[in-house]
Amino acid sequence: MELLASGEVVSKARVPGHGQVLQAALNHSSLQQNTSESHSERCRRGSCSLVKRPDDWYEVLAFHLDRVLGLNRTLPAVLRTFPQSDILPYKYTSGAPRPVVWWDPNIQHLDDRDNDQNSVPLSWVHYQELLKVNCGKKVDLNSAPCVGVHHSEWGRLALFDFLLQVNDRLDRCCCGFRPDPKESCMENLLYVKCRNDKELVLVHILVRKTDPSRMVFIDNAGRPHQPTDNLNFRLIEGIDEFPEQAVSVLQSGCLEALLLRSLYSDREFWERHGGASGLRPLVRTVEQRGRILLHQIRDKRLRLNRDL
Repeated sequence: MELLASGEVVSKARVPGHGQVLQAALNHSSLQQNTSESHSERCRRGSCSLVKRPDDWYEVLAFHLDRVLGLNRTLPAVLRTFPQSDILPYKYTSGAPRPVVWWDPNIQHLDDRDNDQNSVPLSWVHYQELLKVNCGKKVDLNSAPCVGVHHSEWGRLALFDFLLQVNDRLDRCCCGFRPDPKESCMENLLYVKCRNDKELVLVHILVRKTDPSRMVFIDNAGRPHQPTDNLNFRLIEGIDEFPEQAVSVLQSGCLEALLLRSLYSDREFWERHGGASGLRPLVRTVEQRGRILLHQIRDKRLRLNRDL
């Protein structure tokens, strides 16, 4: 976290297919820089980050929510500004704070350049099939239709995405809510695919090479202001269990206090969003979605599982 918040940018690279995201290698200002080391070598040893758009600030709140709920599936993220630099373009040093997310070199990517944001190719239909067989519980993790991911991971993902209203992972075509006409899924006509479930695919389904049964959640800038009457319930479709620890936090009534306390540790984020008074409405929106999810769990008598 300290590296992300204050590290000096020593090299950069573009991320293919992501024109507004920059990969930046960071170095502690107190440490001597190894000038002979290449950018890719720095990334392989875990010293790289993704510098995202200012509008992606919700990624930082998502990281803290993940930790408060005990999910521990997101990558560390902070909000920061960058001083003038010979390495970074001006728009990155103009004073607007940007979310900076750790680049994990251990994440497994498909070799397909058109589908490198997945560890496994997965359609919506395939996803619904594997939810029914309880991979890792009733069926071996690597037996069809399973893809090596433990069944309990999907409940974690669904809970997290519902609270944040992240649709880009499980519902990229915006089939489960009424999207604004300016949404990319509308402008790119992705919503047309909603007529046929067989055309729908999941994106950002990622695992680590060393721990392929557990997921890593990336690109978590969901919808902070999505109204209650337009929540995306497709995100929890097919889910039959949720993580016990996360649900207990939602039930406790302590989410607001815990999340505000955690966000306070990111001073840039805290101050830019007006401290406790400015952040409280955002946190209460998440709390409200949590209460709605708790009603779903109770009404459908869904199971709670102990965290792995």
